[in-house]
Amino acid sequence: MKKRAWHLRAVAGGATLVLGLSLAACGGGSGGGSGSGSFHVLVYGDATNKVEKQIVDTFNKTSKVKAVLDTIPGADYQQKLQTVINTKQAPDVFFNWGGGSIQPFVKAGLLMPLDSLIAKDPALKSAFLPSVFNTAVVDGKSYGVPMRGTQPVLLFSNKKVLAQAGVAEPKTWDDLLAAVSALKAKNKTPIALGGGDQWPTLMWFEYVYDRVAGPGLFEKAMSGDKSAWASDDSKKALSMLKQLIDAGAFGGTFDSVKFTDGGSPALLAAGKAGFELMGSWEYSTQQDASPDFAAKDLGYGSFPTIDGGKGDPADIVGNTNNFYSVLKKTKYPDAIAQFLKLQYSDEFVKAQLAIGNLPTTTNTVKFLGSAANPAYSQYQFDLVKQAPSFQLSWDQAYPPAAMTPIHQAVQEFFDGKLDADGFIKAMQSLPSA
Repeated sequence: MKKRAWHLRAVAGGATLVLGLSLAACGGGSGGGSGSGSFHVLVYGDATNKVEKQIVDTFNKTSKVKAVLDTIPGADYQQKLQTVINTKQAPDVFFNWGGGSIQPFVKAGLLMPLDSLIAKDPALKSAFLPSVFNTAVVDGKSYGVPMRGTQPVLLFSNKKVLAQAGVAEPKTWDDLLAAVSALKAKNKTPIALGGGDQWPTLMWFEYVYDRVAGPGLFEKAMSGDKSAWASDDSKKALSMLKQLIDAGAFGGTFDSVKFTDGGSPALLAAGKAGFELMGSWEYSTQQDASPDFAAKDLGYGSFPTIDGGKGDPADIVGNTNNFYSVLKKTKYPDAIAQFLKLQYSDEFVKAQLAIGNLPTTTNTVKFLGSAANPAYSQYQFDLVKQAPSFQLSWDQAYPPAAMTPIHQAVQEFFDGKLDADGFIKAMQSLPSA
């Protein structure tokens, strides 16, 4: 969720009130006895919550210590997590993106290293793909167990809209520009963009930078060398983004549209837009909101190549997975260890595949045929398996303090309020990772 994450369609607005009531019981649960009580699991509110609820229900059938699932609507998740994480209302277990998203909590001594749990149950580590599991390893210690699916960013499309405009899936940057022109001629918004959320706009930077410069530029910046942002490759990437914006690819009202309230996915499903660059959760979002469209007309493909670029065309960006981390002060580490075991169970894998997600467990491959869309799941599996580089979303690779400045910079560049030099300075001013 988007993100972003960052990142999925938000649950109904009333959930905020429910959350306020339920969080009051967090921070270790009730019933202090060793054989009973409850612990709270806080997750990003979206269409995937149906699986998390199912897994909690399965756990509660056999455990004397009960798990309580709390959700925060996606648009509010990061801010509210930051607010409660060091209070009595903190959850015992919480959803995150690994990487920089948990580093401040580790440094503050809030999180429980999971190595002792892994020693008792090695599958808490070995049942997951190493490249994914390691995203939540900080200073050599494990702080997260993967709990959803891998989330590469793909270029989604409305196949019917593209066909009516005579547009094929763009393989190159020039193909994309030509598609923008053809869709505009049909009075369609070429590319739906939830600019009001800001993080969907960031995805365009992540891919264009990778295709132009390869993953090395961002890796250099993350290592502390801020000169990377002022490099020729950086300036070329920004000029290409400006070219796309000036071509009218995103229309003129993208800042008033959001992904988190279903706005941008609805534009795609309703045939008002041709494309949307989004994490792989777009499928589960469309399946939930527009099932007929998801089944018949939702297309998907990889990001176009850029002529002369240094990035491998098979590179991907996005979130390697989401993770459950555990607060050090929980009263129920043993029960939580049993709960975490379910994140690599056959039930978990099949439930995630049923909504279009792709778990990163070693047993996933044997269930691909049972997915909601087997072809889509196989495509993702092959994409992730073959990718030379899977670059973590910038706003998750950096620590949380950098998220707002990154989002503001990308939005202001798209709005024309920042030129290339202004964007470069903004990125050079980010707090160190």
